[in-house]
Amino acid sequence: MAPVLGLPPYLGAITPAQAQAAPDGLAWRHGLSTFGDIKYPADFKHFDYVNPTAPKGGVARLFELGTYDSFNIVMDGLKGLAPNGVGRIYQSLTSSSLDEANTSYGAIAEAAAYPDDFSYVIYRLRSIARWHDGKPITAEDVIFSFDALKKNSPMFSSYFGHIVKCEKIGERDVKFTFDAPGNRELPNIAGQVIVLPKHWWEGTDAQGRKRDVTATTLEPPLGSGPYRIKDFVAGRTLVLERVKDYWAKDIPSSVGQDNFDELRYEFFRDDVVGRQAFKADQFDWYGERSAKEWSVAYDFDAVRDGRVIREKFPVLSSGRMQGWAFNLRRPLFKDARLRRAFNYAFDFEEMNRILSTGEYHRDSSYFDGIPELMATGLPQGQELEILEAVRDKVPPEVFTTPYKDPVNGNPEAVRNNLREAGRLLKEAGFEIRDRKLVDSAGQPVSVEILSSDEGNERIVLFYKPSLERLGITVNIRKVDNVQYQNRMRDFDFDITTAVWGQSLSPGNEQRDWFGSQAADRPGSRNVGGIKNPAIDTLIDRIIFAKSRAELEAACKAMDRVLLWNFYCVPQFNYGFQRYARWDRFSHPDPLPKYGVSGFPTVWWFDAEKAAKMGKRS
Repeated sequence: MAPVLGLPPYLGAITPAQAQAAPDGLAWRHGLSTFGDIKYPADFKHFDYVNPTAPKGGVARLFELGTYDSFNIVMDGLKGLAPNGVGRIYQSLTSSSLDEANTSYGAIAEAAAYPDDFSYVIYRLRSIARWHDGKPITAEDVIFSFDALKKNSPMFSSYFGHIVKCEKIGERDVKFTFDAPGNRELPNIAGQVIVLPKHWWEGTDAQGRKRDVTATTLEPPLGSGPYRIKDFVAGRTLVLERVKDYWAKDIPSSVGQDNFDELRYEFFRDDVVGRQAFKADQFDWYGERSAKEWSVAYDFDAVRDGRVIREKFPVLSSGRMQGWAFNLRRPLFKDARLRRAFNYAFDFEEMNRILSTGEYHRDSSYFDGIPELMATGLPQGQELEILEAVRDKVPPEVFTTPYKDPVNGNPEAVRNNLREAGRLLKEAGFEIRDRKLVDSAGQPVSVEILSSDEGNERIVLFYKPSLERLGITVNIRKVDNVQYQNRMRDFDFDITTAVWGQSLSPGNEQRDWFGSQAADRPGSRNVGGIKNPAIDTLIDRIIFAKSRAELEAACKAMDRVLLWNFYCVPQFNYGFQRYARWDRFSHPDPLPKYGVSGFPTVWWFDAEKAAKMGKRS
């Protein structure tokens, strides 16, 4: 998740507190951006999108889909499933600004310094930084956290893969050394280390048992963030309370945020039950994922009389591809022609009409939502130059044919596309016997589509008959979140819905999404198991881009190669997030450009509105 813009890195002016020279004669800086200027000067008081005098107090009740069985974020997804809310008890070295494209400012760290060749970065910790038990946050904590995350977390082992060493070089100075110069994003990535308390994890619990950072645990961990765990019912509820004497409450990157005295997360197994609980005022804020439900399920008294507000917030901070991902580790899916045939069988237009009231558009890019990164037309200019280096390793259509998903939506188009799918399957060595598709060895083609929630299952049920018309046997397997995470960690699936989220400035995370080294690493985000030397080369071009223009060209090139390899059947995107809320809250105006709704971080409990609403159910 790389920062953006288009000039050499600039980290802002030097504050009086940072006037002392950094090691190696470098200058201390207060903010980080990979390619350009940052918005806020060194002496800024707060972000523009917050209300610095927002009242503190009240409770916000939030919906969470699924469950959890551990509070250990290090092992999340590998051993146990941690709840989203637990991240609020921690702080990292830096905090992101929500009105700039991937720019960060000091949090636990008060300043950063690095050389012109980006070969390392030094962070200086704030002397006031404290754990909730009052002990100072130390360089040793940062080293412990980096080592624990990189060694044990599949996601962070990839994300921090180019950081080879973290060491203490002064009382409050920590140095991160990189494996090579020129990787402009790494100073910012180092600042995203979630800092864990070394003394707590190396201590013992109330029963005298030694804690283990590689094990699951439901013992509430010690944190340093704006909230701490107050109460929980494993898998069902998590309650966080605001830390009244939070050490960072007055630093610029914290002012006006985290205003609720209590955050209560309620966990539900599916959206159907959750939606009914919201209508019954069992929680305050609900993100509606279904276009159809958004149009038909909110005709109730509280909406009509204004007690419940429905609002759409534009998504401007990210792009994505959502699609049915093939598990390329399984021999059946090795042939791109078979994968492409699956795409011809998906009648998106009819699905969109019937299930989604026509609101969606079909994904046509792995960067859908970020126009400057999406491959369109034929490659030209710098994109073409980049692709020439991998010409012998990519499908020829990359250079000759603009990528387009098949269009269905009427009987004639459906017949034509199924006919083309059949042609591709025959060309790949498959044939129909007794109305079943079989491979060259005569084995019937059977696939299982893995799902973890009702929304995905509904779309799969729509897709299934089209695949069966091709002679493919389709089984649908819906499992709970914990089972789903376990199966995904072990790559135990044929096909599943995957979402590849992209920031405005992609970077090192692409190795975990699409890089060969991540393909067989348990728990990695390379869901499909992509191993493609051309894509590895293009990822390097993204990571080591020397300008914004080169970054955009490299992203377009990779997008084009991913699309023409048919690693997934693209589904759909929208560009907005839909939220319904009980009208007990207020927010700054305007909200942060890149924060979607900004809830609950920059919102606050409005006692006057709440009084008009009456007592919660």
